[in-house]
Amino acid sequence: MRSRAPAPQTPAPHPKRTPAAPTSHPHPLMDEPHRSPTSWPDARAIAARAAVKEAAHAAPVMRPLSEALGQVLAAPLAALTDLPPFDTSAMDGWALAGPGPWRLPTDEKDQDHGILAGHGEAAALPDGHAVRIATGARVPPGATAVLRSEYGTDAGDGWLHASAAHPVVLGQDIRTRGQECRSGDQLLPAGTLVTPAVLGLAAAAGYDELPTVRRPRVEVLVLGDELLTEGLPHDGRIRDALGPMVGPWLRALGAEVTGTRRLADEADAVCAAVAESSADVVVTTGGTAAGPVDHVHPTLRRLGAELLVDGVAVRPGHPMLLARLAPENRENRENRENRENRENRENRENRENRENRENPENPENPEKSETPGPQSRPARHLVGLPGNPLAAVSGLLTLAEPLLRTLTGRPAPAPGPAPLAEAVQGHPRDTRLVPVTFRQDAAVPLRFNGPAMLRGIAVADGLAVIPPGGAKRGTEVEVLDLPWSAIATEQLSYADQSRHTGRAGYRTDKAAGHGDGEDISPQEGPA
Repeated sequence: MRSRAPAPQTPAPHPKRTPAAPTSHPHPLMDEPHRSPTSWPDARAIAARAAVKEAAHAAPVMRPLSEALGQVLAAPLAALTDLPPFDTSAMDGWALAGPGPWRLPTDEKDQDHGILAGHGEAAALPDGHAVRIATGARVPPGATAVLRSEYGTDAGDGWLHASAAHPVVLGQDIRTRGQECRSGDQLLPAGTLVTPAVLGLAAAAGYDELPTVRRPRVEVLVLGDELLTEGLPHDGRIRDALGPMVGPWLRALGAEVTGTRRLADEADAVCAAVAESSADVVVTTGGTAAGPVDHVHPTLRRLGAELLVDGVAVRPGHPMLLARLAPENRENRENRENRENRENRENRENRENRENRENPENPENPEKSETPGPQSRPARHLVGLPGNPLAAVSGLLTLAEPLLRTLTGRPAPAPGPAPLAEAVQGHPRDTRLVPVTFRQDAAVPLRFNGPAMLRGIAVADGLAVIPPGGAKRGTEVEVLDLPWSAIATEQLSYADQSRHTGRAGYRTDKAAGHGDGEDISPQEGPA
């Protein structure tokens, strides 16, 4: 099944944005000159190449096969042995030597069982003789073919005869040594996602463990005094939808999410949380615009960060941003190292306690951690997501996905356009990302597509990329796969894919919706 997610385009060189110097103004961002937002294709391309250097210098993590599922190969997988490693029988039947009829063994043991799988090399088979053999068993020297049980007749007179309807052909039903590969052959390239089938191939090829790409550590900071973590909305406060959503979304993109922290709208608290984070990537939600309690931009200036993307010409989600954090000063480094040591100690204790419960006879299991020490820590990045839920999803797919794809070593998906089942109104200047579901390979726009809405994306198969000005019915547009639909495309069985396709045909409503206050044009709301 084809992937419908577009590969990032290579943009023209983008001017480097140097952070403004801190001022004493209570909210410096408000006095800064307006910057033109980065185009949506350029923003994705910038995010994809932002961490190329860090990814290239990351040391691989060796994982036992039992722990490698869902990881990414850090190096090509080369066969450590011939496959099969020796000539084997493809069927239950008789190993034959030369033309028939064939003399059967007189030994009672050979008559009952013959050659079984898992046994060493059998004695050479003389010309004109046959011996029972099981599927997967090693073919004896001198054998020229295997005759299936249903095609041979043993009349009890000590001779084997082949059915006239199934004459024996030289080499039939013998899997010859190296038929699948020879030792040293490259089986899979670096960047391959480790699926159950990859685990089976690796085991067959002689591997006990695999070199995998270290998963980037990501911390999520949810900003907003108005957010509730439980219960119903009340007194002007609303439920936090991003806290439960963003972490699992990032895990689906291959990240190791170290935690989700909720912060008050206080400048010092936000700055301290970003400065002291031990993560490779910090993802913030909310606070990226220019309101009185939007503290992300001031925090980046205080920390000397470099803004790589500061606003994107996309709806929803235009206030999103991407920054490279400056090297740590001594105080922040000491705070971060103390926190890392504390986290590692707690993780080690928790793991040892869990392993002791699972393996009481072997309490001293070595810890397997992929967290590097302070000296090997790569440069950090910050992805600032808008606070509206669908706008945050737009930021995840625009900036976080390309950044994490580079850090996890996954290849860029190939473009996969799909025709629109109906016309979609566009923004006059910006790209639109519209939730869609698939029906007979056509992208059906979903109604609930406002920046604060999740009802549409919850049943969507992807986000259609609508160019400025909109797109007519039948126009082919790029569709960004959601992480779970991409995984399904790559890993599910045929039956599961059929169910996935059936789900893709489902939609709740085609009626036009409307935007909900992200400063959009009247034409942006309806799908």
